[in-house]
Order: sequence, then C-alpha cells, then structure tokens
Amino acid sequence: MAGSVNKVILIGNLGRDPEVRSFPNGGKVCNLRIATSDTWKDRNTGERREKTEWHSVAIFNENLARLAEQYLRKGSKVYVEGKLETRKWQDQSGQDRYSTEVVLRPFSGELTFLDGRDGGQGGGGQGGSYGGGQGGGGYDSGPQDDPYGGAPSGGGRGAPSSNIEDDEIPF
Repeated sequence: MAGSVNKVILIGNLGRDPEVRSFPNGGKVCNLRIATSDTWKDRNTGERREKTEWHSVAIFNENLARLAEQYLRKGSKVYVEGKLETRKWQDQSGQDRYSTEVVLRPFSGELTFLDGRDGGQGGGGQGGSYGGGQGGGGYDSGPQDDPYGGAPSGGGRGAPSSNIEDDEIPF
C-alpha cells in the first residue's frame, strides 16, 4: 500500500483567460482559475441551491502552457489532473503569505480540453487531451530552473494522441 497520495482531479470552467508569465531564466508558467459547482435542492424551501468553488492552477509544463494560452478562453471547460502544492511568498509590505494551488509539472499532470473545436458552441465535438504522463514522450526543451526549487523540467507530450483504429494496433 502506498504511504500517501497527492492527486487532484478537477472538471470545471475557466473564470478568466489563461495568464502566462515568463521567468528571467526563460521558463514559463500558465495560471488558470477554474470554477467547480455543486447543486442541491434545499430541504426546507425546495429551491435549487448552488455553491461554486474557485481553484488556482499553475502549469509549469511549457508545452501545456503554450496550448492553454493558444486554445483556452474564459468559459472553456477543462479536465485538470495535478498535485496540490502550497508555497510561501511575501506581499509588497513584506508579510508572509501562502498560496495553495493545483500544479501541473512536466511528466506529471494532465490537461484535457472538454469543449469542441468551435469553442463549445453547438453539440458534441472533440476535445484535446494533453499531458506529461509517465512515459513523457514529445519534445524535450532542455533543462530549466524551477521557481519552486524542484527538479529541472523537461518537455511533455505536446500534441494530442492520434486516433488509432483497433486494426492498426500491433498487438
């Protein structure tokens, strides 16, 4: 049995356009704000109730950050899989502050676009799934410094998986 697990899965909508920032070392981070909602019927009034939670997501995978910046917009529906991390920082007055966010790093984390290619208009449509799963694959952009002090980052899978028919699978 595993000693512990740190895994977060969210399906929700972006509350604003992705925000991409660059670091002096050339690395990038893409920040997302994702809303998830629970609905229920109030037992006393019979009214439908809704509670929305807002989640901060930080993508430190350059390929995923580039794709998020290019294709996601406010209102886009996404599936996010990452790890929960808390970091300490100082505000302008020098006070220590803490932020907890879902973090996607190269080779760990997944981002799937659930809207169709037409931005979710109309019915159905295909989304794109992008991630940096255990095999990695894709490009390697070389070592980079991590602002959180983690291991140097590489690339991740930067393109959607192909649609392979069962007849084409070699096993």
